[in-house]
Amino acid sequence: MLFLHKLLPVFLLPTGLTCLLLALALFWEKRRRLLLAAALVLLYLASLPVVANALIGRLESGYRPQTIAGCPPADAVIVLGGILGHSQPGMDYPAWGDQVDRFMVGVALVRAGKAGSIVFSRACFPWIKTRVTEGDVLRVQAIAAGVPAEKIVLTPLVGDTADEARAAAALCREHGWKHVLLVTAAWHMPRAAWLFRRAGVDFTPFPVGFQTDSRQSLTLLDFLPRADALMTTEMTLREYYGRIYYWVLRPE
Repeated sequence: MLFLHKLLPVFLLPTGLTCLLLALALFWEKRRRLLLAAALVLLYLASLPVVANALIGRLESGYRPQTIAGCPPADAVIVLGGILGHSQPGMDYPAWGDQVDRFMVGVALVRAGKAGSIVFSRACFPWIKTRVTEGDVLRVQAIAAGVPAEKIVLTPLVGDTADEARAAAALCREHGWKHVLLVTAAWHMPRAAWLFRRAGVDFTPFPVGFQTDSRQSLTLLDFLPRADALMTTEMTLREYYGRIYYWVLRPE
C-alpha cells in the first residue's frame, strides 16, 4: 500500500500526464495535434509561478507563522520526517534537505523550554535498505545542538505521515503526554493535522517553511514557465492526492 501511495501520483501529476499525452500522440494519429497541444498547455500552466503560488497558497492559508516565544507549552514536540537529503558514502556530516527548518525549529522549541521532549521519525521505506534511519541521524545532531539525550524520543519505523500519526498517538499513551506541538512544513500541515486528529492526538500546529510568495502585485515573470514552479505545483498536487488516498484506500 505504501508503494502504491508513492506510485499512483506519478501518473496524475503534470509531468506524468504530459508523458502519457505524448505517448498517446505517437499512436493516435487522428488526435495527434490535439494531444500535443494538450500536453503543451498542461506543462505550460503547471510551470507558471502564478499557478504554483496560487495552489500552494491555498494549502498554507489556514496556518499562520508562529514565534517560538509565543508558542504555548506542551508535553512534547513532534517533528515530522523528510528533513534529510541524499548522503554519500564517506560523509561524516548530515546531508540536509529543504525541510531542515523542521529540525531547527523543533530543537529551538525544546531549548526554549516549550516542551520536555522532542520526537523524531525513524522514517524508512521498505524497499530502501538502510541501517541508519533519519531519526537516528537527527538524534545525534540534536544532542550536538544542546538537547539532552534523555529528552529525545524516536518513533518505531514509519513509512508515511499516517504511520507517524499512529506512532505519535502510541507515544502519547506510553509517556502520558496530553498535548504536543506538531512541527512540519506549512504546505504539509493540512494533511498532517487531519491525520493526527484522526489518530486522536491533541496538538498545536507549528508550521514552518512557508513557500507562498506574499507579493501583492504580479509581474511578467509570473507568467513565464520555470522549473521550480513546476516542482511546487507537483508538490502541492501530491498533498491533495495524498488526502484522497487516505480517504479512499486507508480510511481507518
